[in-house]
Amino acid sequence: MKVSWLFALALVLPAAASASPAGDWLVADGKAVVRVAPCGQRAFCGKIAWTSDEGTDDHNPDASKRGQNIIGTTILIDMKASGNNRWDGEIYNPQDGKTYSGSIAVVSPDMLRVEGCLLVFCGGENWTRTSGPAASTGRLGNDTRSP
Repeated sequence: MKVSWLFALALVLPAAASASPAGDWLVADGKAVVRVAPCGQRAFCGKIAWTSDEGTDDHNPDASKRGQNIIGTTILIDMKASGNNRWDGEIYNPQDGKTYSGSIAVVSPDMLRVEGCLLVFCGGENWTRTSGPAASTGRLGNDTRSP
């Protein structure tokens, strides 16, 4: 009986130890909220849910997307599990229209580390979980009130 209890505990502990990046995250400079949610098979994506700076996706390499509202733009692309509390994929930067290899990692229940790399040069920032207007409205829209 002792062995089966330990086996059951071993199955539960890894699941409890992993955290999900799903939720609304306030970027480091406080000017945007990114909503992270499951997408595709076993992946997460993040869309801009709120921004203090209204604008359009003018630098998108896809000409059909240029001029669209920046809210709703996917910036975390196909992030797939690559370790405990870590996902690797791509990060789209609407400021320059480029897509970089990147990763997200849940550092704590209220902190997401976002890192992007161009060749060997990498940078990153910490995002904070939020429950502000973008999170409470439950929608991606033109809500430009502060989070």
